[in-house]
Amino acid sequence: MKTACIGTAVWLLCGTTLQAGGVERSSQFIGPLFEAGNYLELSYGHVSPAITGTDLPLGLYSGGERTGDVASSYDNFGFAYKHQFNDLWSAAIILDQPFGADIAYPASGSFNLGGTGVVINNTDLTGIIRFAVPESGFGVHAGLRGARTDGRVTLAGAAFGPISGYRVDVDRDIAYGWLAGVSWERPDIAARVSLTYNAVIEHDFDISETGPLVDPDGPGPAPALPLLDGRSSLTVKTPKSWNLEFQTGIDPDTLIFGSIRWVDWSDFRVDPEKLFQVTGSGLVDLDDTTTFTIGVGRTFTKTWSGVASFTYEKSGNDLVSPLAPANGRKGVSLAAIYTQDRIRITTGISYTKLGDTRPETGTPDTARAEIDGSHAWGVGIRVGYSF
Repeated sequence: MKTACIGTAVWLLCGTTLQAGGVERSSQFIGPLFEAGNYLELSYGHVSPAITGTDLPLGLYSGGERTGDVASSYDNFGFAYKHQFNDLWSAAIILDQPFGADIAYPASGSFNLGGTGVVINNTDLTGIIRFAVPESGFGVHAGLRGARTDGRVTLAGAAFGPISGYRVDVDRDIAYGWLAGVSWERPDIAARVSLTYNAVIEHDFDISETGPLVDPDGPGPAPALPLLDGRSSLTVKTPKSWNLEFQTGIDPDTLIFGSIRWVDWSDFRVDPEKLFQVTGSGLVDLDDTTTFTIGVGRTFTKTWSGVASFTYEKSGNDLVSPLAPANGRKGVSLAAIYTQDRIRITTGISYTKLGDTRPETGTPDTARAEIDGSHAWGVGIRVGYSF
């Protein structure tokens, strides 16, 4: 079918997200593995978010101060190479940045949270091998993923009380995990269904914590001590997930596609030793997420095709960590695909409406700001070469 030329290009922007589940930036998509023959791909995406809110009352402070824009723009780069050894065996190498964060509450803005921020840098390199079961349409795939990650977090503002000014620097660490899945294909109608499990990757970071002096007995006789200062190790598990993806041609010029992605964010804990000893809590507490995507691709001429898709992620508890001020999303993506001989160029744009949230601190959780009207624009380009 003509729709086969659209192939995995339909996923250019569908997997590009903003803070899904708190720190997710792509869907760990393995589409290049299913390209025909040998295939090389380079991709680039730019996301520009706008997340702003208003302080809520705290003590004698009446609230109402604007937080300023707390989210920075970011870029994603990708590379993929797929090699077809024979009719049964193929393999792929994929480089991407599935997780990340760049949140900073301007110190000149929010009274409650000004100075709070997080930076997470992550790059994954995945190697996958696939076996196509002869004359069945079915296949199995499995692989290893290496993740290089580092970051830092600062807690500041009146909402953090005596620990305002705390900071933790997370040294770079490389850790490994695995993935496995099954698929079914029918090339004559450009049909494919694949299910992939991405296992937990467990990092053991070296960290350095610093912070203000802490008085262990309040106004009592004991002096304030540097209880937040020190070096230690920190174990963090990036979450396991399931990706279910499908596509099929419905006529010679039209392809429908979709995906369901579930991520186990409830097991994603960041509990630095000194902070946990002083406060009894860690830095994040996220809800699991399920993200749905549905779309259509259409071939117009021998060289031009177009794609439109819609993405939905249900909102959870609106009390969120100030470090992850997003909660659910609805997004629309449009892409144009130019195909000439062995080269395919895909360009696209996306708009995402983010759910309203209330960043919280304290025990019990107490809202410190209201975030509403948040959104993000994304643009991207992908160049693929088949040989």
